[in-house]
Amino acid sequence: MQKDTSIKDIYDITIIGGGPVGLFTAYYAGLRGAKTKLIESLEELGGQTLHLYSSKQIKDIPAIPVISGTHLSQQLIQQAMTYQPTICCHETIELLIEANEEHPYIQLVSQKQAHYTKTVILATGNGAFNPRPLPFDYDQGIEGQSLHYFADDLAIFKDKRVAITGGGDSALDWALTLEPIAEEVNLIHRRKRFRGHEASVEALNKSNVHQFTPYIPVEIKNQGSQIKELVINEGRTDNYIHLAIDHLIVAFGFTSSIEALKAWGLDFERNAIAVSYRMETSLAGVFAVGDCVYYPGKTKLIATGFGEAPMAVNSALIYIDPEANTAPLHSNH
Repeated sequence: MQKDTSIKDIYDITIIGGGPVGLFTAYYAGLRGAKTKLIESLEELGGQTLHLYSSKQIKDIPAIPVISGTHLSQQLIQQAMTYQPTICCHETIELLIEANEEHPYIQLVSQKQAHYTKTVILATGNGAFNPRPLPFDYDQGIEGQSLHYFADDLAIFKDKRVAITGGGDSALDWALTLEPIAEEVNLIHRRKRFRGHEASVEALNKSNVHQFTPYIPVEIKNQGSQIKELVINEGRTDNYIHLAIDHLIVAFGFTSSIEALKAWGLDFERNAIAVSYRMETSLAGVFAVGDCVYYPGKTKLIATGFGEAPMAVNSALIYIDPEANTAPLHSNH
């Protein structure tokens, strides 16, 4: 890994975002011989896959039946380092200045320095993310102790009574992951039907997870940092259930913010960056991949982003040199 020693060093491709898709983009850019830099706002690479889903099982990566978020991130980081890109972590790009006749390179300004590059590939995912909180007041001292919006250590749930609130893929994944570990798993969802993948719902129905639908959490009873009881209410009734639990995982999803990108003058559609079939944005020399983009038929999967990465890299290289080879490069050549 090279150190960024000069802010005037010019790069062919600078990637903003160090999640799975950004990491694979860095690898492919190196494979194409591009001088590459990757900038990540967090203190380490890996993105949401590492920071939100480190212990969860990921099952939609081609040729990998199941892998944890941590292991996937480690593998992608190792692969991304193959061609020694420059890595800048804990830097947030606050300003993008387009190239012009006086300044022929794109300038990216962070809280630390300025970066100069011929092209940019945005791989920012959903932007800054925050968990959706419980809809009632509770003792803040339980957060991170027995109430979890993030959890990266499955060992704390071993032989414990766990409740999970939510009805999407994240909630179902947690329930199925913890079933063989915890003493008891309770899944609470405000609707009668879960919104997860069909295979996950089928697995849930065959499991020993206790399902409470349609119920919502209304109160937590605790002693110090330890939850003792979760009170849930059947929607619009006087029916309350008191669940004795040790841990509560809140899986209501996350709110994300891409407001900073909107200030750069990019075109947006459906709250995502609008791109062409070549992954071009509305700004010259700026491309985008992964969950931050929209085009007709877009599916937000890691696997989809992996496919977009070579398209963006090839488009960036053609932007730099219109005579560049337009045929995709295969790693077995």
